[in-house]
Amino acid sequence: MKKQIVMLFLAAGLMIAQSALAAETAPLSTPELKQAIGAGKKNTVVFFINPNGGPCKAQKEILVQLQKDRKGNFNIAYVDAMNQANQKAFYDYGVRSLPTVVVVDGKGKIAKYFPPGIQSYDVLAKTLDSIK
Repeated sequence: MKKQIVMLFLAAGLMIAQSALAAETAPLSTPELKQAIGAGKKNTVVFFINPNGGPCKAQKEILVQLQKDRKGNFNIAYVDAMNQANQKAFYDYGVRSLPTVVVVDGKGKIAKYFPPGIQSYDVLAKTLDSIK
């Protein structure tokens, strides 16, 4: 019973943290984030990636195909876990597991923070469609 209560509080805390993060301005912790998000016209998918990891490779393929199908109407900003200079971005976004995807709207606000793991083409497409 105690474990269930603890898990319930952890889940509630995660949901609150995600909703609070969703209202924030996206941190511009790396030059690539400054370029992609700072342009300010298109939505941006911030993709925290380990380029050698299998799940990250699969997520990258999904994102590239989606961007191709959408004729580039959104940016992809890659934040590479293997690059020490990107450490601040991982901290600023609270990323602890990979792959992690964060969608930032054209105004630079975090619109959706996905939990770690592979996000499907359909889920990403619906999320991008829902952002005004």
